[in-house]
Amino acid sequence: MEKRGDYKLFYDKISSPLRRYPAGIRFLNRLNTVLTGFVYVAYPAFVLYLFGSGDKRWLKVTAVPAVFFVLLSVLRRGVNRPRPYESWEITPLIRKDTKGKSMPSRHVFSAAIISMAFYSIWPPAGIFLLLWSCLLAAVRVLGGVHYPSDVLAGLLIGVGTGLLMLTL
Repeated sequence: MEKRGDYKLFYDKISSPLRRYPAGIRFLNRLNTVLTGFVYVAYPAFVLYLFGSGDKRWLKVTAVPAVFFVLLSVLRRGVNRPRPYESWEITPLIRKDTKGKSMPSRHVFSAAIISMAFYSIWPPAGIFLLLWSCLLAAVRVLGGVHYPSDVLAGLLIGVGTGLLMLTL
């Protein structure tokens, strides 16, 4: 990876307030878990609700995210961008030892496309979850497991592909 600027200085600057307080690091890790977990629990509940109520839209909000999740995973494997902690001498605040596959962020992509699934049926929930996805993106960068461009790409791809659900 071509290094532009000094990411270590950037990361040290944004993470130093949390590094001073062990409780801050624990909070960030819990926030990462809660943000991710909420989306991954809400989504199947939403799909099951649609299916159980006989709403045929359950199919589009299942098929579109599934297809694009697989395609994004293939893309990510092909890009295989190293994670910040692999390329720079930083210690991530979020515990992770994965190598590569940083671009685009699959966590943020998943949250964004799930947000769009909600938006296609219930716009207020979709908007709330899009904001939730943005917070998750910030946490993943602050945690040192993704570059800002990784989470931005995940967010844009998730929203962009999720727009397909508005047309079906």
